[in-house]
Amino acid sequence: MNLQLALSQRIHKEEAQAIAAYIGKDPARFAQLIDLVLGKDEAPAKYGSWIIAHVMEKHPHLIHPHLEAILAYMDSSDTTETILRGIVKALAEAGDLPEELQGGILQHCFDLLLDPKTPVAIQVHAMQTIFNISKPEPDLLRELCEVLQEGMRYGSGAYQARAKRILKEIGKLHPDL
Repeated sequence: MNLQLALSQRIHKEEAQAIAAYIGKDPARFAQLIDLVLGKDEAPAKYGSWIIAHVMEKHPHLIHPHLEAILAYMDSSDTTETILRGIVKALAEAGDLPEELQGGILQHCFDLLLDPKTPVAIQVHAMQTIFNISKPEPDLLRELCEVLQEGMRYGSGAYQARAKRILKEIGKLHPDL
């Protein structure tokens, strides 16, 4: 399958699932997908960012070798909301992230969460990513609690629902927070 060609036009859910199945657990195919998502061609980048989430459902470890490139992309001015949503969702589903990259990921996710211009879909994935990384760190969880409680005052229904769920999980992990 030619991924660039497959992702050059609008795709539907069934096609996205078929492309994700083609990529499967193959690191080389996933690397090609990441290259398209982080590349300059808008259509494959946009549709490819959606495919990442499908692949990550079954093979979250595939993203690990690409995290530095993803962080560099997040630092660039080339980011778009669509691609960023796919990337942050992938980070939320990635499982254990390498410790040496967690600081950069946390910074990006807190920035997204705190920016009122960030679309809610990106914010909810950012808060999940922060929670996943922060589980063993009560100080980070405390900071996340404060941000979520403040955000719930003006956040949308989706923001509030995810924030409540994460606050409940934090309460189970650390009842003193």
